[in-house]
Amino acid sequence: MKFIVYCFSGTGNTRWACEALVKELAAAGQEAELYAISAGDPPPSPQGFDGVLVGYPVHAFNAPAPVLQFLKTLPVSQKRLPVWLVRTSGEPLGLNEASGITPKRILKKKGYEVRGEFHYVMPYNIIFRHSDGMAARMKGDAARAIPRDAALIAAGKGALCKNGPFRRMVSFTLRVEHSAMPMIGRRFKATEKCVGCGKCASVCPQGNIKMVDGKPVFGKNCAACMACSFLCPQDAVKISLLNGWRVNGAYTFEGVPAADEEVCRYCRKSYLRYFRKMEER
Repeated sequence: MKFIVYCFSGTGNTRWACEALVKELAAAGQEAELYAISAGDPPPSPQGFDGVLVGYPVHAFNAPAPVLQFLKTLPVSQKRLPVWLVRTSGEPLGLNEASGITPKRILKKKGYEVRGEFHYVMPYNIIFRHSDGMAARMKGDAARAIPRDAALIAAGKGALCKNGPFRRMVSFTLRVEHSAMPMIGRRFKATEKCVGCGKCASVCPQGNIKMVDGKPVFGKNCAACMACSFLCPQDAVKISLLNGWRVNGAYTFEGVPAADEEVCRYCRKSYLRYFRKMEER
């Protein structure tokens, strides 16, 4: 089979997961091509492929606005092309499964058949910074699951998440992010620590940042990916109303995986359930 993988990623977690799936599919004798969902040239149509993967980070229990906009541009599928959703989030709450509601609805209307949803917990790029041990355990468990998930995709299999009224209500309510972030993002700004390196502009998947007189100017197309603030080498980007949640600096993932007693107190029970489930499979 030949797969096309569409991926929206700001700080790299989702892209890493999609690249790992592509590698595992290739090892299983499948073809897979990875394309970014970004403000640049649109990726190719899925026509001519046997399956589609759509990767995205969960934003407030929803798929990011650029992902939904991209899905709406896909051509109608005449042969019920199979699709698998691949998502990453900073915590293993069941509410994250609600992020697939709208993508599944869009794809169904266009004639696609969503066959499976895969979810990998990776460290936050906003809210708070996970310890090196937590980051290492998260990535290790995802790396352990990805070969199994790739085998399911290669076999045309998977499972769908069920979302009841409560999840639907929370997801719908928090979808306000899609209209709020363009306004909030325009108020992002660089501090006096900025050295004008242009890193923020180069990593923004929305093309929302322009360098003017050696300083970044933030536009009206912010999608809350946090690449600008997270990847700034000087920690010089303030993220407006969200600045108290700013996280700066890429994780190394090289620490010793956190033991159960070292798991963070925030959503502790959910993290422990997730880790044990991933490690017992």
